[in-house]
Amino acid sequence: MNASVRLSVSSLRAHKRRFAGTFLAVFLGVAFLAGTLVMGDTLRASFDSMFGNATGGTDAVVRSADAITTPGESQGVRRPVDADLVQTVERVPGVAAAVPNIEGVGQLLGADGEPIGGQGPPTLAGNWITDPQLNPYELAEGRAPEKSGEVVVNRGTAERGDLAIGDTTTLRTPEPVQVTIVGLATFGGEDGMAQVTFTGMTQADAEKYLTARPGEAVGILVRAGPGVGEQELVDRLTPVLPKGVEALTGQESAEENTEMISSQFLSVFTTFLLVFSGVALLVATFSIHNTFAIVVAQRTRENALLRALGASRRQVTASALVEAGVVAVTASAAGLVGGIGIAAGLQALFPAIGFPFPEGDLVVKALSLVLPLAVGIVVCLGSALLPAVRAGRTAPLAALRETAVDSSGASRVRAVTGTSLAALAVALTLTGVLVSPSVWLAGSGAVLALVSFVVLGPVASTTAVRVLGGPLDRLRGVTGSLARRNALRSPKRTAATASALMIGVAVVSLFTVFGASLKATMDQTVSRSFAGDVAISTPAFGRGGSGLSPELAGAIGQLPEVDTAVGLGSGVAEVDGQGRALTVTDPAALERTFDLGAVRGSLDALGTDGIAITEKEARKQGLTTGDTARLTFTDGRSETFTVRAVYGQSELAGDYVITRAAWAPHRIQDSDTLVAVSFKDGVSTDAGKAAVERVAARYGNPDVQTRDEYAQSSAGGIDMMLTLVYALLALAMLIALLGIANTLTLAIHERTRELGLLRAVGQTRPQLRAMVRWESVLVAAFGTAGGLGLGAFLGWVLVEASDGASDSAFAFAMPPVQLAVVALVGLAAGALAGLRPARRAARLDVLRAIATE
Repeated sequence: MNASVRLSVSSLRAHKRRFAGTFLAVFLGVAFLAGTLVMGDTLRASFDSMFGNATGGTDAVVRSADAITTPGESQGVRRPVDADLVQTVERVPGVAAAVPNIEGVGQLLGADGEPIGGQGPPTLAGNWITDPQLNPYELAEGRAPEKSGEVVVNRGTAERGDLAIGDTTTLRTPEPVQVTIVGLATFGGEDGMAQVTFTGMTQADAEKYLTARPGEAVGILVRAGPGVGEQELVDRLTPVLPKGVEALTGQESAEENTEMISSQFLSVFTTFLLVFSGVALLVATFSIHNTFAIVVAQRTRENALLRALGASRRQVTASALVEAGVVAVTASAAGLVGGIGIAAGLQALFPAIGFPFPEGDLVVKALSLVLPLAVGIVVCLGSALLPAVRAGRTAPLAALRETAVDSSGASRVRAVTGTSLAALAVALTLTGVLVSPSVWLAGSGAVLALVSFVVLGPVASTTAVRVLGGPLDRLRGVTGSLARRNALRSPKRTAATASALMIGVAVVSLFTVFGASLKATMDQTVSRSFAGDVAISTPAFGRGGSGLSPELAGAIGQLPEVDTAVGLGSGVAEVDGQGRALTVTDPAALERTFDLGAVRGSLDALGTDGIAITEKEARKQGLTTGDTARLTFTDGRSETFTVRAVYGQSELAGDYVITRAAWAPHRIQDSDTLVAVSFKDGVSTDAGKAAVERVAARYGNPDVQTRDEYAQSSAGGIDMMLTLVYALLALAMLIALLGIANTLTLAIHERTRELGLLRAVGQTRPQLRAMVRWESVLVAAFGTAGGLGLGAFLGWVLVEASDGASDSAFAFAMPPVQLAVVALVGLAAGALAGLRPARRAARLDVLRAIATE
């Protein structure tokens, strides 16, 4: 074994350039994985510290015990508590102070008149708590609000909106309120809690604008007196609280807030990055395997001599694995350092792009070091295992032959196996998305499709390269013909090299197709459901924004240009014990402006005790017109509603519709999410839109959009998602390029004598460079074509699976322009990867190359 180690180390020293690509592939994959884990640990620790500092003076929180949670929402909606409960709490022994905490949505307009935030994170407003120990925000500049119209905002919000102390602006609650900034605040020592905005008002203003009725609060914050612990305080409070109200410690409240951030943002964000780390490492696997396979093939004579001198198969295999192990350990260790550097860079970068990464030292946990190191070593050793076993099987008589070049074709067994796997993948996928909708069947079919593509790669590479390289014979003559023949020389090598790029292109194509399908779905939804001329809406994703004033639709409806204006509000209730989202609107106007499909019953007759539901929900709940359902609202009250209408489509209207009169007794902070407007006959879109905009300006100046603009803005988050996806996938593409470049470099090494002979018989340096570059382009073209086909198939699977799992009908769309761009980028990547190997080949000394054995 010692001899094997010495031999491996000597070989690595002599041929260290051969493993440069492998080192970089492992390094990049491990660095991305380690950086993601370290960044996640640091963010969690920073938010823990920030919430701990912000709520350090709060020893207990009194709030409603029950919450109504609707499907797809991790946080429930709680009923308010009576603010007068403060007096009861203050009389409890051990209570030093208690204050009501009033909180709702409120979005500030910046100095340019545009809303601040709202694209995801909440935009909050509340009463400014005068007790500095109970207030999670700390006054950093200016003073607290003292009279109506004065507010304190968090410093980060003021900076983003170019606002300062003394400025007057509008706060959407959603009713527009003119406010003057008198102070700036920080949260836990930071300028804000991530991108969340906060506006602190007087208690009277908070009750007026943020609650349905005066005297209500989200909860009560309590501070204990000297010598009273948090749990002891909770134990004293619990007996005096009314039914349906609970007390929890300040630490439990802070942990809930941290968990909320973790579940809603950190977990999703880090999982998203970990998926792409996995893609990068999967791409690296192909590059690493290809490198070791080529090296083993080039060392056939050397390994045979070792066998002839008495080395056993086990020793030769061990020698190859030791080489892989040394590369794995050094590259993974370097990747850990690089990952910590990536996390530190992101910690500095995030504030620059508007996301305030909480200050503090990087947190590096043991798992964040051990896991990437182990993954890097396992990936590298696993990728080198088969080539190492192949090296151990080298026969001693191979020492008498010339240096081996892998020119093996694809076996019949591989063709049969790959075809069988492909057939099984198609069968599982079609069953999972068409016959018996199942995410597991569809996912299993997608994974098998990927495996079948890899297995069939060498089988398909010969035909694919001949077809793709056919034009080269005519366009580039002998140079093109030689490039095509070099790519055909080793189908296994060509397929393995192209597979890394194929996976990267497949994932890019998958998200491109899925993103285009989401846009097409939104266009289809708007076209099919929305019959209005213009729309006024809130952000399309996230929990940000203040919503729209419920009075806006009525004011617009009075315009002479307008036929119908209907606002869609939202609420929640338990329907027969199950949390459900409610659409609060004027049902008669809704039917005139939206296509609801076939309607059984009457939407005009809902009144204060009627409800309308979709056909699908009616079947699920076993309800029909004339049946009754028990609705329990957030205020704790339950009422019996009669199903007076069942309609067909729910995409924009929702599954449950009630009137504003029915919702009014139970509302908290009323707002609309959409106002749809239809113009009278003869009114042009431009004239009608201008009239609507004049009215909307009085209600906080929300955007007024045509149907096409509304559909486009509703899909705005998709482009943001795709931009992030493409940026993250650039790492996988880089690793794939390193694999192509490394393969060509090693191929040039084994073809040194051949290249020398070509130069000797008259091939010029430019011709030689072109031959190597075109070979690289052909390999990239094969990988790109396979990736486009696989990505389009997987995109279709994802769309169909989403369609089966959702109430909405998904539309499948193939974006030809975007996919053509992906194809061009793949080909350009191949040309780029061939530059360095081509230069190296052209620099070979002709006489030395001919003399090479």
